[in-house]
Amino acid sequence: MAADDAYIPYGRQTIDARDVESVVRVLTSDFLTQGPAIEAFEQAVAAYCDVPYAVAVSSATAGLHLACLAVGLGPGDWLWTSPNTFVATANAALYCGAQVDFVDIDPQTYNLDVGKLAEKLAVAAASGRLPKALAPVHFAGQSCAMRAIGQLAAHYGVSIIEDAAHAVGGRYEQRPIGDCAYSQMAVFSFHPVKIITTGEGGVVTTRDQRLYERLKSLRSHGITRDPAQMTRAPHGPWDYQQLALGFNYRMTDLQAALGLSQMARLDEFVLRRQALARRYDEKLAHLPLTLPWQDPAGASSFHLYVVRLKDAAHRRREVFESLRAAAIGVNVHYIPVHTQPYYRAMGFQHGDFPQAEAYYGEAITLPLYFGLSEADQDRVVAALQTALERVGV
Repeated sequence: MAADDAYIPYGRQTIDARDVESVVRVLTSDFLTQGPAIEAFEQAVAAYCDVPYAVAVSSATAGLHLACLAVGLGPGDWLWTSPNTFVATANAALYCGAQVDFVDIDPQTYNLDVGKLAEKLAVAAASGRLPKALAPVHFAGQSCAMRAIGQLAAHYGVSIIEDAAHAVGGRYEQRPIGDCAYSQMAVFSFHPVKIITTGEGGVVTTRDQRLYERLKSLRSHGITRDPAQMTRAPHGPWDYQQLALGFNYRMTDLQAALGLSQMARLDEFVLRRQALARRYDEKLAHLPLTLPWQDPAGASSFHLYVVRLKDAAHRRREVFESLRAAAIGVNVHYIPVHTQPYYRAMGFQHGDFPQAEAYYGEAITLPLYFGLSEADQDRVVAALQTALERVGV
């Protein structure tokens, strides 16, 4: 394959010598896991998000699961979320024995629709079926309308767990996403295609000390070595007690060292993504596409850049395959969760959330990552234009 035909993925990590050195330092230290790098990484994320507490975990999925448990979600309870998300958001509630429902999306932001949420909450309150928790998803890195969502949740006594897997480095109302101003917790992902990476891993942020202590306990088997928390005097300095049914959801020091190094460049990564997104806006303006709309109340971290086909929606597969054939690694985010067979078996049907389904039918995710060159971005634009011309639009 010629250099100018090299495959362009939709997302990828950026690793430099500083990242490698930070991991090597841990490899040659006394701790590979449960050491000082984890606490340093947690402190860096907490400081960036301007919250007192952050808990590092093995993945964002683990973080969502622990957050659901921390607010007491269990059998007989409900969690509501967006159908436009990865299945992990909804699955986390099922892990707790709870049930899941969805709120359709706003056709501009592709985030949870506040008007539909208000209507659904009013109906649920009248029937005595309010959810215990709500998980708004900051799709593509753009914050949901958290002020309005927070006000509704407070009125009805519903806990909020922000699924901020896409959104580290983004802002809402001039504040960092993850500051939990309108929520109990926020969960970040550091998968390699996200803004920064720890390989696999995530962090849960919170302002609530009780939730913080609960998260820390549950991520490590529900075990404590703190004599103040034990049910009896410790037998000796080796002693520990299991106080809850927890999990091994710990992050390693290797991962935390990488994440700590990456945090130093988070703003740089986000600014580059935002600049590339603006360049896409300019380069694609003449094509028959719906480009991402940005709420002036926030600043997206642009984990994803999603376009919607207009007249060519019925030929999306041809456009998609044409781009893949040109070595452009486009993707689609997301297949609405309620249309998955596992959720269809629960009674959900096509047509239940029409905005999410309409969006999915037209969406294509274009490559966007820190290391994407302008020349490669021009290749993406040219290939997309060619693909649209081939299908006659």
